[in-house]
Amino acid sequence: MAASALIDTGAILAMLDSRDPWHDLCKTVFRQLRMPLLTSEAVLTEVFYFAGVHRGAMEAAWKFVRSGAIVVSSIPDAELNQLRSLMLKYWDRPMDFADATLVHLANRESLSAILTIDHADFATYRLAGKKRFHVLPVERP
Repeated sequence: MAASALIDTGAILAMLDSRDPWHDLCKTVFRQLRMPLLTSEAVLTEVFYFAGVHRGAMEAAWKFVRSGAIVVSSIPDAELNQLRSLMLKYWDRPMDFADATLVHLANRESLSAILTIDHADFATYRLAGKKRFHVLPVERP
């Protein structure tokens, strides 16, 4: 099944931590989206870096990853220069590698919706044809 939207590190972490100010909003929007959501290996690297400090958080992250709610898409070597181009284009932000993977996947897979708490960056990034991301959740805590 094709992905309906992208998901970023902060949204995953917020959903896993009930104390996070974004927790309720992210969970509500997550439940409204058609599964699976698309993410990248770079996003999972960040998730496990931040969650890995505590065993319970790491186990919760693994449970989420294995739930079928997300699909992890690979980016082959032939596409890496496109990530570099994105990171150079948004050097003033600066765009990190994980964000570059998500913008690239959005373009490659024709997706514009993203579940993220990183509103400022994803409101700035543009898709092919200067199309804007549909950043979710729309509200803020």
